[in-house]
Amino acid sequence: MRQIAFLVFTLGITGLFLLERDRRTKPGKALLLPFIWLLIASSRNVGEWLQLGSPTDSADQYLDGNPIDRNLLSVLIGLGVVILIQRRRRVGALLRENGPLLLYFAYCLLSVFWSDFPFVGLKRWVRACGDVVMVLIVLTERDWLLARKRLYAWSAFLLLPISVLLIRYYPELGRTYSIFDGRVFWTGVTENKNELGMICMVFGLASLSRVLDTYRERKSLRRFGLLAAHGVIFATAVWLIHIANSATSLACLVIGSVLLVLTSWRPLIRKPVLVHLLVATMLGLGVSSLFLGVGSGLVNNLGRKSDLTGRVEMWGHALKLVDDPIFGAGYESFWVGSRLEKMKAVAPGVNQAHNAYIEVYLNLGWMGLILLGVVIVSGYRKIMAAFQRNPELARLGLTYFVVTLSYGLTEAGAIKFRSPVWISFLLSIMATSIIASRRMRESIDTKLLNADKFDQTPRELPAYEECI
Repeated sequence: MRQIAFLVFTLGITGLFLLERDRRTKPGKALLLPFIWLLIASSRNVGEWLQLGSPTDSADQYLDGNPIDRNLLSVLIGLGVVILIQRRRRVGALLRENGPLLLYFAYCLLSVFWSDFPFVGLKRWVRACGDVVMVLIVLTERDWLLARKRLYAWSAFLLLPISVLLIRYYPELGRTYSIFDGRVFWTGVTENKNELGMICMVFGLASLSRVLDTYRERKSLRRFGLLAAHGVIFATAVWLIHIANSATSLACLVIGSVLLVLTSWRPLIRKPVLVHLLVATMLGLGVSSLFLGVGSGLVNNLGRKSDLTGRVEMWGHALKLVDDPIFGAGYESFWVGSRLEKMKAVAPGVNQAHNAYIEVYLNLGWMGLILLGVVIVSGYRKIMAAFQRNPELARLGLTYFVVTLSYGLTEAGAIKFRSPVWISFLLSIMATSIIASRRMRESIDTKLLNADKFDQTPRELPAYEECI
């Protein structure tokens, strides 16, 4: 039965790729690097697939790492840097538009010097820079819109169907069991149910965006195939989130889906005030339900307790271990060594704060939170400027922006290196720089508005050198 299932899924995945394929447009070969990076970030490390990972019950489990993973990621980053050097003029234009983000990463690097584990912090900072390298490769492609579409589509076509295959027919790879009561958790290609929910949310929203765009483009020759492929992926994402019982991802998928649908409504997008109000409502709904007690029934309806399944108590214990509230423990250094041992004594199995903003505070202190706030505010301003210029191109970026902030309320993965949510956030705010930039937007917007912008982007789309 396994062999038959494997064959059926292989044929199905091949069919999805064929439906997405367009002979008229081809992304650059360099896109292979971000594709591999995102596949690893959205599943498990290669060493874990080979069952060569270090023991998971040690407080120092993150100190040593795995040489296979370390070397592979180093090679990907190195190749990426070589490509960016060749595109240095385009890279420089993008970086100049994203000063707050560079400042945040610079502070993260500086915090390594007061970490108890500076070498560990430095290695993680380099890997975090790998996210930026891969995003820059995508955005410096001549046809960056096509590159962004293909990156999400290819990843979704592999990861989500394979997750179903592993859960249904290879349970030793696609399921885990609770060490406390033996409950079964559906994990698919990821390490735990929350990560499975996260990738379903990220790729499900990308596919829903393609469905909405393609549905409106009635003259497209590839309309039926794209609707079928991305409709299947979105349905698969919803089903996987449901069986994984990942409440945060489900809530964020609903928020993102509502945003995508409403921002496709022309009377709404013509009034920026209504868009601001919609974003504020979506964010306020999550904050009030989780922390202010207003609408707390939503939390209960998602199958979660008012204490967020023990998160509130865990936050209290973690905050007591903060020695320096201004500068924090150092980049990615809080959950290592004695602090991890103390936290495991009160919350077995914990290795993150389950709140992105508390996680930043633990590692980077108030300074880190302030700089992150600057990134968020400047990013939102650019996204809204891009949305006013071209709603079709900025809609998905706005959705990922809001979803990232919402997801961070109960999961640290929203602002964590090599997290699909964080990578999507970086891609969103940096991509909107291209649309909103005064030096670039006229050449790009004019040609896109006159092209088949949903199925493909025009071959004559100008390179960055022609736009700056």
